[in-house]
Amino acid sequence: MKQFIHHPFKKQFGAVLVLFLFLLTALTGLWLHGKDGRAFRRFSEDFFRSEMTANTLNMHYTIANPLSYGIRSYEPSLPSYSRERMENTAKELEESLKLLKSLHLNRLEKKERDTCQLLIPYLENEQEALKYYYYDNPLSPSSGMQSQLPILLAEYTFRTRRDVTDYLSLLDQTDTYFEGIADYLKDQAKLGLFMPDYSVDKVITQCDSILDRNSLEDGTHFLITTFQERLDALEEKGLISEKEKAACLSENERLLKTVMLPAYEALGDELILLKGKGENENGLYFYPEGKDYYLCLLRSKTGSDRDIEDVKRLLLDDFTESYEELVTLAQNTPSLTSSLQEKESAFVCEKPADMLKSLQQMMAEDFPPLSEVADGVMPVCTVKSVSANLEEYCSPAFYLTPPLDDIHENVIYINNKNNPEGVELYTTLAHEGYPGHLYQTVYSQLYARRNDINPVRSLLSYGGYVEGWAMYVELTAYDYARQLMGQSSKALYESYRLDRKIQLCLYSLLDIAIHYEGASYDQVHRMLSSIGISSPATTRAIYEYIVEEPATYLKYYLGYLEILELKKEAQGLWGNSYSDCRFHRFYLENGPADFTGLHQKLKATAIHES
Repeated sequence: MKQFIHHPFKKQFGAVLVLFLFLLTALTGLWLHGKDGRAFRRFSEDFFRSEMTANTLNMHYTIANPLSYGIRSYEPSLPSYSRERMENTAKELEESLKLLKSLHLNRLEKKERDTCQLLIPYLENEQEALKYYYYDNPLSPSSGMQSQLPILLAEYTFRTRRDVTDYLSLLDQTDTYFEGIADYLKDQAKLGLFMPDYSVDKVITQCDSILDRNSLEDGTHFLITTFQERLDALEEKGLISEKEKAACLSENERLLKTVMLPAYEALGDELILLKGKGENENGLYFYPEGKDYYLCLLRSKTGSDRDIEDVKRLLLDDFTESYEELVTLAQNTPSLTSSLQEKESAFVCEKPADMLKSLQQMMAEDFPPLSEVADGVMPVCTVKSVSANLEEYCSPAFYLTPPLDDIHENVIYINNKNNPEGVELYTTLAHEGYPGHLYQTVYSQLYARRNDINPVRSLLSYGGYVEGWAMYVELTAYDYARQLMGQSSKALYESYRLDRKIQLCLYSLLDIAIHYEGASYDQVHRMLSSIGISSPATTRAIYEYIVEEPATYLKYYLGYLEILELKKEAQGLWGNSYSDCRFHRFYLENGPADFTGLHQKLKATAIHES
């Protein structure tokens, strides 16, 4: 009989082999996970540093201490407008997307995966936008660099001596910066894409008045006075000597008079020569690829992936609902018409500081407190007036976002030309301050810092997420105002709120009509006249602004409507556990982002809870 001899070591060897293969598989998985994670982190760090060092102005407003982000050296520089830069950007975007798409998302940590899932569609949209490089207008009368640059320079914080030398270096580059823009505009004119004459006239006027020779000579220009105020603060801290301050003051005035002023004058002269070369005075619809560019712009500015018909449906439904509510309110409140014609009674708060304090108290129940994420670092807010030189060209109010690593100091500008007061100023400060831009920015940045969220996300601009929120809380502030002023003001303030909604919704619909459907001024005038806005000067101003700022109203109002849609979904998914405070926390802690990503995150929270 054949014997079977038992060999114990063979069994042990088999077990060891299985264990070895298991460990090898696990280690390979860990290595692959680590490899993709390392690649993503390296890309993020390189991408962030590259973006920062390419534009010192942008870097200074994004981070206070470059060294803490691994930026050990850089040359002060303003961005350039050139075909070469555009081609380099296209190449970099292609390489970036190739790398990001090669990564396996399931091999990244959750925070990295979330960031990667935002980066890919964002960079794809940037890549798409480059196809329409010459459709942009860097000198838009309402938001162009001719008016934005002086504001950014006036608020350029001096924390160190290096900040002062960087600032002076940027001033010294304004001539080459504007020369690059002028070359871009010449190329634009050759392609038949240059701005209409009415826009040119506005920008020429701005170039003549924003940097005027008289205020530079007598030392009253805000770029002289604000520079001295910032140097005084550095001297008080002992960071510069009196002699160094005097030298810097002299250099600032020299550069303003010999570089920046001539740069503005030269830009104005170039615009005079280019005037008349704009072939289209209407919307983007009339440019060769204008409709395609508009759709790209709409996605980029709003963060909404809805098709144009869906956007129109959303807007029309909201317009109809608000209009019917206003009609019903007027019918049920006979005294409303006379109330609207009378001067508004004194508002309970008059000073901006008191209004901001009131808003913080009113929002406390429905918004997560900053103390949840602040770690003892609470922001302060200063309200300033826009310089008289800029009143004509600035929005009624705006908030300057602080750096990621220094959120303590916050500034809101009020344009006194618009003379906002009462409930108008109250809701404006809600939009810009609490619970608007200031609160959203500070909460999000503190949350990101506490949770070690990749700073590369701060480079992604989602106008609909940010401005939609500000619109959402501005409209909420009308309810706060009603509570403060009592029952007698209820109908009046509700009518203000509905009127604001109807106006912005209407302008958003006109934006689509002008840029996507080709509506002319005459058609827009007739549309506005049908609802009581019949002054040619008013309708012309509305039309020209929408032509010059495509998709801007939609950034605010479609963003607001997208938040309402997200809120409805949250109410359905969370059921009895829904609260406004929980929804607001979700929104603040999962952005900035596009709305598709936010809907996906919202569904994920429901799945996780179930």
